[in-house]
Amino acid sequence: MAQNIFAVLYLVTLLLVFLIYHQTCKVPPFVFFFMCCASYRVHSIFVLRLFNDPVAMALLFLSINLFLAQRWGWGCCCFSLAVSVKMNVLLFAPGLLFLLLMQFGFRGALPKLGICAVLQVVLGLPFLLENPIGYLSRSFDLGRQFLFRWTVNWRFLPEALFLHRAFHLALLAAHLTLLLLFALCRWHRLLVLGLIELSWNTYPSTSCSSAALHICHAVILLQLWLGPQPFPKNIQHIKKAH
Repeated sequence: MAQNIFAVLYLVTLLLVFLIYHQTCKVPPFVFFFMCCASYRVHSIFVLRLFNDPVAMALLFLSINLFLAQRWGWGCCCFSLAVSVKMNVLLFAPGLLFLLLMQFGFRGALPKLGICAVLQVVLGLPFLLENPIGYLSRSFDLGRQFLFRWTVNWRFLPEALFLHRAFHLALLAAHLTLLLLFALCRWHRLLVLGLIELSWNTYPSTSCSSAALHICHAVILLQLWLGPQPFPKNIQHIKKAH
């Protein structure tokens, strides 16, 4: 019975992924055939092992479809449900935060983030009332030890290195560093605008909010100075000729 339920869940997940690809128009249709027939590992995870990963990913893909349909509230609700099933969905949280800030700005993103937070509290309320420390420490346990026999990404490493705590901390540091680099180098405009909004909304003003405001304005001026010219040189020459 459970395998039949997961088989249906597998088909639903494929449909959700197909809809994402169809809406983004980034993948040719023939790729869908290979996704259905060549994904032995996916078939194993869904139907043979009955992991909770498929449930979490199905909810995540549903939330992405809702975001593409501009249903941001329902999308945040499904994203939070996915996090409640498996913590690794939190890896998508920085991207979602970026999209919410781009779409709604700082103030507008707060209610959507509130949906995610409130749903987590509601789902965990029975456990929070009974044993809050135990629930929080086990639900978001960043110190779990994974078995080397199940790894796919790091099979080429020696088992001793894979199990070493320093390796885990190095991966976490690399992940946070990459997020910071993306925020500064790719998402910096949004970061600057968000800090300006936050600084103006801080009342009464503080030394940190005032300093942040000046730093953000300095960054904007520097980028205007170092940025590309408003018109290419060949266009400027044409204008002078006329």
